Amino acid sequence: MPGREPPDTQVVRARLGLGARAARLLGYRELLVGMVRKELKVRYKNSVLGFAWSLLNPLLYLVVFYVAFDLILGSAIEHFEIFLLSGLLVWNLFSTGLGAATGSIVANAGIVNKVSFPREILPLASIGAALVHFALQALVLGAVLLVLRWDVAWEYVPLLPVALVALLVLTAALGVLLSAVNVYLRDTQHFLELGLLAWFWMTPVVYGFMTIGGREGAGKALFMANPVTPVVLVFQRAIYARLDTGGGSSAPRALSGEGVTAILPPWTWGEYALYLGLTFAVGLVLLAVGIAVFGRLEANFAEEL
Repeated sequence: MPGREPPDTQVVRARLGLGARAARLLGYRELLVGMVRKELKVRYKNSVLGFAWSLLNPLLYLVVFYVAFDLILGSAIEHFEIFLLSGLLVWNLFSTGLGAATGSIVANAGIVNKVSFPREILPLASIGAALVHFALQALVLGAVLLVLRWDVAWEYVPLLPVALVALLVLTAALGVLLSAVNVYLRDTQHFLELGLLAWFWMTPVVYGFMTIGGREGAGKALFMANPVTPVVLVFQRAIYARLDTGGGSSAPRALSGEGVTAILPPWTWGEYALYLGLTFAVGLVLLAVGIAVFGRLEANFAEEL
């Protein structure tokens, strides 16, 4: 009616379901690739060494842990440097990707407040950048294997890409979830740093699985509940614990069957695949939960940021 002001209009965006959000992310895959490139450029902006820092990281860990555990404490693990690197690469990908993903929304507050796009891309881009660093750090391990003329356990190598995918799903699930929570509770990223420190020592990276996994009790159950452990074990089994067949190979002699089972669990190929499947299933469930929580919390991101 003339002279009457129209009522205030409130536009409410429909909450998308899990399938719709996944399809929307696929539609923005080019943006995801671009955000990964941005993450890499920002990290090494004005850096003289640039991507060389990714190579120095595992080398520094290798030197520190080798001196501490092998030279000083006298680790009983033969060729400790290969054992350490094979598990350390997995842990670096998980911890670096999760840490960066958790703070990604807050770190990109300006973009979140001004541009409309699937916000999940931000934590996923951080994990994508960590994957690039993982590939670079794998070159260090490859160089060590070449120098030592180390022959891997080829029958377990096909499990490596499966393990990597399972780890990425798990990291993405936790990263998406914690990135949303961190917007409302900024202490989340600080708690995560402490949590990852404890998590590292609960993962058999610098010690053999059988040190704890060979025991009985609640400690073993908690140890086995760690979803990162099967991924680390697959990398160690494929890269480090090749069996000594007694053949005429020019490579250095590997562990005997008893040496393998003293460090790694006495699982068959199928059992390793089964535990990887459990990690993958846990990751998928957490990813569904993470996306659902993210969808509920993102409506107020602008106000919180």
